[in-house]
Amino acid sequence: MFDLATNKTALDKTQDEGRQGEAFAPFAVDLNAYQKLFYIESYGCQMNFADSEVVAAILQKEGFGATRNLEEADLIFINTCSIREKAEQTVRKRLTEFRKLKEQKRGMLVGVLGCMAERLKSKFLEEEKLVDLVVGPDAYRSLPGLVAEAEGGQKAVNVLLSREETYSDIAPVRLDSNGVSAYVSIMRGCNNMCSFCVVPFTRGRERSRDANSIIHECTSLFQEGYKEVTLLGQNVDSYYYQDSNNNSAPITFAILLESVAMISPQLRVRFSTSHPKDITDEVLQTMARNNNICKYIHLPVQSGSTRVLQLMNRTYTREWYMSKVDRIREIMPDCGISSDVITGFCTEEERDHLDTISIMEYSKYDFSYMFFYSERPGTLAQRRYVDDIPEPTKKRRLAEIVSIQNRLSLESNKRDLGKRFEVLIEGDSKKNSNDWKGRSSQNKVIVFPKGDRELNKGDYVTVHVTDCTQATLLGEIV
Repeated sequence: MFDLATNKTALDKTQDEGRQGEAFAPFAVDLNAYQKLFYIESYGCQMNFADSEVVAAILQKEGFGATRNLEEADLIFINTCSIREKAEQTVRKRLTEFRKLKEQKRGMLVGVLGCMAERLKSKFLEEEKLVDLVVGPDAYRSLPGLVAEAEGGQKAVNVLLSREETYSDIAPVRLDSNGVSAYVSIMRGCNNMCSFCVVPFTRGRERSRDANSIIHECTSLFQEGYKEVTLLGQNVDSYYYQDSNNNSAPITFAILLESVAMISPQLRVRFSTSHPKDITDEVLQTMARNNNICKYIHLPVQSGSTRVLQLMNRTYTREWYMSKVDRIREIMPDCGISSDVITGFCTEEERDHLDTISIMEYSKYDFSYMFFYSERPGTLAQRRYVDDIPEPTKKRRLAEIVSIQNRLSLESNKRDLGKRFEVLIEGDSKKNSNDWKGRSSQNKVIVFPKGDRELNKGDYVTVHVTDCTQATLLGEIV
């Protein structure tokens, strides 16, 4: 599939590792400590990568060790994404490659995890015989038993969705971690029935994780040396938890956010993703008064046309979204904003496309994730509407919004020239080991020379911005 935005229009992938379907394998371990080894590749959203860390914890508890080396693995898992057709094509290609490897190694098992499990289980298991296990996102606790079934020659499947499962009692095993930043899942599922989206069908209904377990996990991460946590949910602003065993007041996302921030002023807090209809002034004011809550919001717009937004079942208008952007700027003038944009949705006319362009210009996004519409089986849009926009038109419109976002991103970075930012060092720059790489509170990547200072990953430094590209700020330590 043609996709101009696989790296959000050439914006630095380091801002969003994992989100665009990149694969990773677990860290290396002492091979003698485990009887069997597993390998995981994850695709799609940050939630999938967090889920893979839960899977690793479950398997490790049962005596399985993680490995980076695909060839030495006894179990190969691919954690899948169904959000776009391209992701499914990538997964299918990888499974074909795994099958060849399996033919060379007797006893090797291949399993599919995550969002593609339910929809394509029969194809994977029976028609194409690509896998031995298929496990949905709410069934990871059953993995050890399913592995045993598959080892016995059975096809092992569990794709049941749950109204309760949050994995709140499982301490994730951090896979390929930089030791500085970590994802923490605070909720699962989604109740927003956006007509283009498969998430409610693949991840089930929304449920919030026990707030105490979230605070405990974040505290443990900080004690282990992590300096940044990202709170994850399909719609974090609808987080709501009340302990059924006592009469304590319910905990909203704003309360949770501040509670995590209070663990230590040295612990940075980020979150993703916010639905425009749910983010509140209480959340914005909590961000504003806590220096260690990063001043950055991912606020997907999807379309700038009220008519198309209604077809998408986004439950807000163009004007309402713009007023939310205004409110963010009013409370936090220095807040970074990014977005998701879909072009070529069903019945989209040229004037709708121009509305999307104008709302991008109005919001002045720092960066965006942009795609043309890909009809997903089982969604409301697939059942209700005709995917009637010709692919050349979709491609042309996508190219136009990509070009606009490229300009907006460069303009945003130029506005930061001469400014100073507190930067959390995440590691070496990919291009030059003599440079550090880190991010500002606004989620912008900043690269700067190491010089002769004694600094390490996880240190905070103040950086003066001297130059920029479309994707990256360049500077020097003050």
